[in-house]
Amino acid sequence: MGGLREVTPPLVVPGPTGVAIRTRLRVSSADASVLTGVGMFLGSLASRDLAARSRQGLSHDAASWAVRKRELTESSSARWAGSVTKATHDQWALTRRGHMAEMEWLRGQITRIEARLARPLGAKAEKRAGAVRGYATRSEWHAKSRRLRILQHRLTALQTEWAAGRVHVVRGGKRLARLRHHLDEAGLSRQAWQERWRTARMFLAADGESGKRCGNETIRVTESGELSIRLPADLAHLANAPHGRYVLDAHVAFTHQACEWRDRIVADRAVAYRIHLDVLRGRWYVTASWQRAAAPVPPLRAALARGVVAVDMNDGHLAAWHLDVHGNPVGAPRRFFYDLSGSAQHRDARIRHALTRLLHHPAYRGLLDRDRGPRLHRRQDAREARSQQVVPSPHLPLSHCQVQGPAGLDGRRVERRHRRGGPGLHLTVGCPALAEAAGDSGS
Repeated sequence: MGGLREVTPPLVVPGPTGVAIRTRLRVSSADASVLTGVGMFLGSLASRDLAARSRQGLSHDAASWAVRKRELTESSSARWAGSVTKATHDQWALTRRGHMAEMEWLRGQITRIEARLARPLGAKAEKRAGAVRGYATRSEWHAKSRRLRILQHRLTALQTEWAAGRVHVVRGGKRLARLRHHLDEAGLSRQAWQERWRTARMFLAADGESGKRCGNETIRVTESGELSIRLPADLAHLANAPHGRYVLDAHVAFTHQACEWRDRIVADRAVAYRIHLDVLRGRWYVTASWQRAAAPVPPLRAALARGVVAVDMNDGHLAAWHLDVHGNPVGAPRRFFYDLSGSAQHRDARIRHALTRLLHHPAYRGLLDRDRGPRLHRRQDAREARSQQVVPSPHLPLSHCQVQGPAGLDGRRVERRHRRGGPGLHLTVGCPALAEAAGDSGS
């Protein structure tokens, strides 16, 4: 093949099963004081539990988990203790995965440097023989040999810590902790950094419970938008409602996926909530999340029955083509412009707005099924239109889009890679014909 990449056969990828929606909480000063106090109190319990879990290392078991949970229950509640311990285990597991990823990266770097050090100086790469090129000069060879020893030392230390079950984790973020020593360079005062640090270490998250009222007994949001939290035992004096609960003056109003959220809480199905404070904006937010059943995956022929829309993500605009069932473009492309300046959140919002304009365009409205949502897939070249992965996704925001391909990019990485000057990304939007899907699957 002369080193050409093999084209994988096309397939339909199932859509995501997790949903997360967020809205702003316009809290009063009394609500903000209570939320801050509860968050800091539970954050201290979470820090203590994380330290205990880290000391256990690989010797952790169900019995030790139960002991930690009972210790937290005395000052909070059984449900808060369950949420804290679960968050601790998730954070510890995430740190272990990062530990493993760093070791894999170090092994890859060591292998590459060793291969180039073994080649003569100035040697060219030989693709047929699988040989890499050598370093250009003796000074570069010497610098890379020193780099190799440093990487090998780092890998040895990480392997020792991995075998012992030792992790390095910081509640609030390692980047923010390091920023404490560079306040002048960051343009922050000590008080401003302390406010960020306290906010980042707060804990106000509760897992959902099926069968309980509105799907969550700890942080409850009713159908009318009333938000109440179950106070920890040590803060029960702050309650303004029966059974040790505090009802906020602010009301919750979800817009995205609001119907699905309302159906869940009316049926008392599990919904997890997280309340957090954005220090830079001075705003409180509440995030609701839940899992939905995986939708049946239609056959590829059914997904392409009514054609698709190919979207090329370029610098400053989306170029959209209508593709027929064979993957050939029909007509001239249409462009939807956006601006990539500003913060990452603003860039994501502008790209989502461009996708929204595309989906509402009269030329493409007939190709999209509003009940099923868009279908996105990654294309690196127009010649590969027939051999790409068609990915269903029920979410319009780019941060939730499922983008599948050899690199495994998600929406945020796609936008970041585009800013760095990488190759343009091609998205294809379409929908399956459900009636034709049933007929195709039976043939």
